[in-house]
This record gives sequence, structure tokens and C-alpha cells, in this order.
Amino acid sequence: MQPRNSRLNSAALRGAVDLAAVKAAGEAAQKAEQARAERARQSAAGEAAGEAPAGIGYPLVVDVTEDTFEAEVVQRSTEVPVVVDFWAEWCGPCKQLSPILERLAEEYAGRIVLAKIDVDANQLIAQQFGIQGIPAVMAVVAGQLVPLFQGAENEANVRKVLDQLILVAEQRFGIVGTGGAPAEEGAQAAAPHRPEDPALAAAHDALDQGDLGGAIQAYRNVLAEQPGNTEAKVGLAQAELLQRVEGLDLQAVRATAAADPKDIEAQLRAADLDLVGGHVEDAFGRLVSTVGKTFGEDRDAVRLRLLELFEVIGPDDPRVTAARQALARVLF
Repeated sequence: MQPRNSRLNSAALRGAVDLAAVKAAGEAAQKAEQARAERARQSAAGEAAGEAPAGIGYPLVVDVTEDTFEAEVVQRSTEVPVVVDFWAEWCGPCKQLSPILERLAEEYAGRIVLAKIDVDANQLIAQQFGIQGIPAVMAVVAGQLVPLFQGAENEANVRKVLDQLILVAEQRFGIVGTGGAPAEEGAQAAAPHRPEDPALAAAHDALDQGDLGGAIQAYRNVLAEQPGNTEAKVGLAQAELLQRVEGLDLQAVRATAAADPKDIEAQLRAADLDLVGGHVEDAFGRLVSTVGKTFGEDRDAVRLRLLELFEVIGPDDPRVTAARQALARVLF
């Protein structure tokens, strides 16, 4: 089975290298599906043997060190969103926030895991995450960093952030943890999987078959009826990107772009190829730099292309967040 988030791994790429973020999402979704299937198999085997049903299978709140980070955060994030709480004993706001996070982790009953990291005892991890002040809360989903917030927050705001994280993890990566809905919603059975929109399925199929023109039109048809359909927006951005790079000579494009930094079209083509090649930061950096050197219609064209590439990678990706901040600096 090929997960939807890895559709760019199909023949539609026609020899191009996978889009790194989309590939990672697809692989994570596949791993998550395999992990859930294995847990279901083990549970069924246990019940057949007369054993009590298995629990969630992982701790909901765990103290993480540099030695356990890979297993408890990175690997666990292929099964469930891992919320990372950076704290220290001397931090007053941390003592207000941490109990809220712990209580919600228990309440969400397997939809998230809370990983607590003492920044004094684990300075290397704090440095790698770029922590500049605490409390700081981030998440790791499918091995990818999702910044959440910094500073103390009240429970209502934290709950909203966690709800959004769970939604993103499910929709973008297919990761839903092993728990049910939050306790306040009642102990209801999980909703059945909703059938895919036929129009969206047709668009995906066209993309898989390499019919880029058909895929683009099909995604546009979906968006005409459902302007807020995130999956269609991402699919359209991907299909348009693939159409733009079709037939381009990588070396020739890069040589032209390097020879004349003022050649806007060359910079746009080079950025497209960078992104398809998995060089996301290079693509974003090239266009941000070009925005800073251009004016009028040229600047608008480059800025709009950059926004299109943000759609391909996804708004929650930290590389998009960083590029948006860099874009704001050169625009204002």
C-alpha cells in the first residue's frame, strides 16, 4: 500500500528525486500503519490466548535524557505525536506549565506522549533544538520538528495547541496514537475511516499516472467546490511544481542561475529543482535572497513562487517557519 503523503514517489516524478518532506511524511505514515497493525495482531493473539487486553503500550509522560532521546522521542514519534517540554528546576514558569502538560497527557490517553527534558542535565539536546529560553514546548511527529510555543500558557490555550497538533499528525502523517478522544468527550468508539472524496481520488490517480495537466485541473476542481481543502492545496502545489520542472536540465539551470543572479526566471527554475531534489533550505534561501534584490513585479513573482513552495512542504514544517521569518525581514 502506498500512503497518500508519498504520492510524489510515483512515476509522476519521471526520474526526479523525491521531495524530502513529502517522502518523510509518507514513510512515517507507513511505519505508523505497520505499528498499529502489529499492535492489533498482538492484541488479537493475546485475547485468543485468554490474556487481558493490552494497554496503550508506552508511557504517557516520560523523562528523557540524551541516551534515551532516540528511542523515546524520535522512534516513538512514528507512532504518536511526542510533545517535548524543555524545563529546569530553577524555572518558575516551568513549574506552572509542566503540571498542565502532564495532566493533559494523561487526559488525552495515548493521543500524545509528553517527553520532559531537563535542559541543565541535557544541554546538547537543548542546543540541537535551538532552545533560547524556557519553558519551551515543541513536538516531534514522524521524526520532524513542529514548534509549538514558548513561555507559560494557561490550560485552555495548551489544549487548543494540542488539539491542532493531533489534527496535523493525523491528516498529514497518518499518525493517531493508540488512544481515543480526550476524556471530556466521553468514551466513544473511534469514528470509522471516512471514504475518500471521489474527485480528490481522481486527482491523486492522475498525479500517480504522470498526467500532470489532468491532476492540476482535478485539484482545481476540488478547490472550486472546497476552497479550504488542505489536501487539494498541497496536491495542486506538488503537481504544478512537477509540471514546471518537467524536461529541465539541472546542470544547465543551475549554471544559468549562478551566472546571472538577476535572471529571475533562472532563479525560479533553480529553486524548483532544488526543492524537488530535497534541498529545501537551498530553495527557500535562494528565493528569499532574490526577493531582497528585486522590486515591483519581479519581487511579487518571486514572493508568490516562494509561497507556492511553502504549500508543497507544509506550513508546520520548521523550515517553512524559518523561511517565512526570513522573508518578513527582507520585505519589511
